[in-house]
Formats: sequence, structure tokens, C-alpha cells
Amino acid sequence: MSADSLAILRKNAGQEIAALAEDHLKHDLQDSDRDALKTAASKISTHATVGTIVGLGLGAFLAFRLRRSRMQMFNAFRAHEKPTHVKFADGREEVIPDVTPLVRPSILGDIAAYTFFGFGGLFLGGEIGLLTGSASASRSILQDSESRERIEAAFRRFRADILRKEADELDKRTGVAGLLGL
Repeated sequence: MSADSLAILRKNAGQEIAALAEDHLKHDLQDSDRDALKTAASKISTHATVGTIVGLGLGAFLAFRLRRSRMQMFNAFRAHEKPTHVKFADGREEVIPDVTPLVRPSILGDIAAYTFFGFGGLFLGGEIGLLTGSASASRSILQDSESRERIEAAFRRFRADILRKEADELDKRTGVAGLLGL
């Protein structure tokens, strides 16, 4: 499991790309554009963090509810009068084994429930937070049309530089293993 699996831990792609992006930020944008981008980035981070925390809490709450339901169902099953023998039409009688200890909630089941619901809530909440943060950041950038045009132009130039760099790296590699990055 890599750090990119959790939305809250995702970082930039690499040091070279980060330096190239910083260079474009300095030369292609005005101070107001940089501030707008920093505000948008902080919105994404805040939404992902809040979503992750809420998702983790929701997962723990659902695991608690599941555990309580399992315990109530077990207590109802244990308290209910159960048959101990089965009598067949030919007069034969068979003993029915007591399965009460087998359906009792266990610590291992509780650990599994809290773990899986916790991780599920963590991932789901983080991803939803990332989506809502991206939408909020996009809306904040799109408010000023002049700033949006400068940011889009800078982004296009940045993408072109990245593609040129990748093409140069592909030209330097030889053979199938080099093309596949092995």
C-alpha cells in the first residue's frame, strides 16, 4: 500500500516536476493568481482532511452499531427457547447440538468490524473530501476570468514542458525495457 492510496497523503509527483511548476508559478502568474492557487490548494487539503476524519468517525460508528446489533441478536437467540431433539415420523429421535457458543460475537469479529469499517470510512470520506475540495477550489479559481485565463495559459505551458521532458527521456532510452521504464 503506497502513500498515494490515502487522499490526505497525496503529494506532488516528483522533485523535478515540483521545481518546474514553481518556475512557472514565479514567471507566468501574478501575485493574485498565486494567492488564488494557494487558497484553492488549501481548500482541497482541508476538504480531504475533514472528509477523512468524518469518514473514519462514520466507519467507527457503523462498526459500533453492527457490534451492538450482533450482540442484541445473540442475546435474543440465547434467551429464546430452542428445541433440543427432533422426532422423525418413524419414531427415531435425534439430538440437536447447541450452537449458541458458535454464534456468540467474538473479539476477533469486533476487531475485524472496526478495522474494515474504519478503513472503508477512511477511504470513502477522504475521496469524497477530495472531490468536494476540488469542486470548491475550481469554483474559487473560475470566479475571476482574467486570472483564470492566466492560470490556464500557465498550466498549458507547464504541461507542454512536462511532455517535452518525458519525450526527451523516451528518446534517451533504448530497447523494450527502456521504453517500459524497467
